[in-house]
Amino acid sequence: MSKALLPQASLFDDALNPAPAAPLAESHEPRADPAITGGYSAKDIEVLEGLEPVRKRPGMYIGGTDERALHHLFAEVLDNAMDEAVAGHAKLIEVRLEADGTLSVKDDGRGIPVDPHPKHPGKSALEVIMTVLHSGGKFSGKAYETSGGLHGVGVSVVNALSEHVEVTAWKDGFEWRQSFSRGKPLGGIEKGAPTRKKGTAISFLPDPTIFGEGAAFKPARLYRMARSKAYLFGGVEIRWSCDPSRIHDQTPAEATFRFPNGLADFLAERVKGIETVTPEPFAGRIERKHEGGTVEWAIAWTPAGFGEADGFMQSYCNTVPTPEGGTHEAGLRAALTRGLKAYAELTGEKRGGILTAEDVVAQAGALISVFVRNPEFQGQTKERLSSADAQKLVENALRDPFDHWLTAQPKAASALLEFVIERAEERLKRRRDKEVARASATRKLRLPGKLADCSGQATDGTEIFLVEGDSAGGSAKQARDRRTQAILPLRGKILNVASASLDKMFANKELTDLMLALGVQGGSKFKEEDLRYERVVIMTDADVDGAHIASLLITFFYRTMPNLIRAGRLYLALPPLYRLSHGGKIIYARDDAHREELLATEFKGKKPEIGRFKGLGEMMPAQLKETTMDPNRRTLARVTLPRAEEAVEELVEALMGRKPESRFRFIQENAEFVVADLDV
Repeated sequence: MSKALLPQASLFDDALNPAPAAPLAESHEPRADPAITGGYSAKDIEVLEGLEPVRKRPGMYIGGTDERALHHLFAEVLDNAMDEAVAGHAKLIEVRLEADGTLSVKDDGRGIPVDPHPKHPGKSALEVIMTVLHSGGKFSGKAYETSGGLHGVGVSVVNALSEHVEVTAWKDGFEWRQSFSRGKPLGGIEKGAPTRKKGTAISFLPDPTIFGEGAAFKPARLYRMARSKAYLFGGVEIRWSCDPSRIHDQTPAEATFRFPNGLADFLAERVKGIETVTPEPFAGRIERKHEGGTVEWAIAWTPAGFGEADGFMQSYCNTVPTPEGGTHEAGLRAALTRGLKAYAELTGEKRGGILTAEDVVAQAGALISVFVRNPEFQGQTKERLSSADAQKLVENALRDPFDHWLTAQPKAASALLEFVIERAEERLKRRRDKEVARASATRKLRLPGKLADCSGQATDGTEIFLVEGDSAGGSAKQARDRRTQAILPLRGKILNVASASLDKMFANKELTDLMLALGVQGGSKFKEEDLRYERVVIMTDADVDGAHIASLLITFFYRTMPNLIRAGRLYLALPPLYRLSHGGKIIYARDDAHREELLATEFKGKKPEIGRFKGLGEMMPAQLKETTMDPNRRTLARVTLPRAEEAVEELVEALMGRKPESRFRFIQENAEFVVADLDV
């Protein structure tokens, strides 16, 4: 859930702005007055070397230390082997989970270089790759045209977070070996027997001091990850094996994955036994050398849905999964929508003009894989592709094949067009129903001085701001766009629903007014289509009290309507805490750290006037609009739920539940992390 559940405050402003020292009369050695510095001196500055930063803050590199992060280690090693296959140097990858939990990945590629590294005397290239961040053969583009892993970022992090690592390279006619532990070599590289073999094998055992005692790879998850990789490149064979003692479900102990048709085989497996709108899926692969990339896709539409979901979209870049989507998915949606609209115009179907991308993919099973040079991702774990060129690449690659696929089978194309138009008409009907519900709800509310509704009748593009107090509500009402933005002031801190009974919750006027304004009911009666606004925005003061109110509201939505969060409809506004001005230049700072950053950069050597906002109600409407409410200039934080939602429930119960001893225990167990975050 949102970080607002754990409000933090800066404790080191004095360290960043020390008082001027008195002149030194005799000594040229700098001296610090303990009364001023509080014992904070050079000896307190810690310098992390080598891979120590990875062990100190593993979350910065693999997103945490939970089960997902643990399996990300495997993904990094497997990505490097797949890069050898995609580059045309490897055809076989072997994955093996041993009885003691050691995982090994072996390929028949070129082998990690073992010759001395010119910039690191006395070290082989293999040792540099394993022990130095941001080293590898994938930065220049000379060794790999496209790649999913980066040796120096990926495998060195695996090395840092493993209790033991064994690397074997078959290179230059010999076998080479080197062992590591927790990021450090246990000795130099050893030259073995002559061989004609080529390739690399990496075996590693995750460090229990990082991931916790008992943390272990899940064979079923490894099996699925290895199989998915094989689907993404038809030219590779992946062999899976696992010690039988590690298997406690139906996961096979041995399997071989080879899928010559790539994503088409992947989709065929997903839609097996499901009725589809067209006899054959739309699938293909195109290499566009002049645009520097390759695109592979497979799409099918079904009226029955895919299990629990109406549709799904899975995307990949350079064989790396991108669960958060990105520009390649945007290109796929745009190409499909444009193609179906063009076909509707060609056949005289006038209703084609109402189609949107959401109508086209609503009940589609879509797989898209791109191979591009120098991909840009959001975050080290590469969950969202942000390369702008990828969208253009996908749109251009799919345009002609989709047009030809539609015109080559007019009966199937007409069935698909009618199917998608029906989805669009259903969407428009729901919108009309919402408009009626909006008008009805507005008449029922009759809350003068509370809900200031937006004037637009459609739900799309609208948002409701939940603000604390009438003062902040007054500023927000003046700052809003009346067409699309509604304001609902709340009276102080709402009821903590995590520690209240249902009767008490539904008897609370603030909460019932809120649900009435949103047009929804709680619990199992919640329906996303009933929401009268596209976005729900929590807008509280940028202080600890504001964070507490935001935490209470997030808890309310999580407990009563979690699907609102899962649908990505809940947001946090990010108002500034400071206003810095000098000579007509005005910049707003989010918090103390941002203020100090601005003083050191934007106002370096100057003494700007610094104003601290006590709350939203103190801000002028123009300031509130400029910094927090204008969609063209503001920043919103979307509230999301992690995949392991049971962990969220435990956290909510611990922090917001009925047992204060749980909160006390949580603070005791996590106090060291707060100290670490504030220690500079």
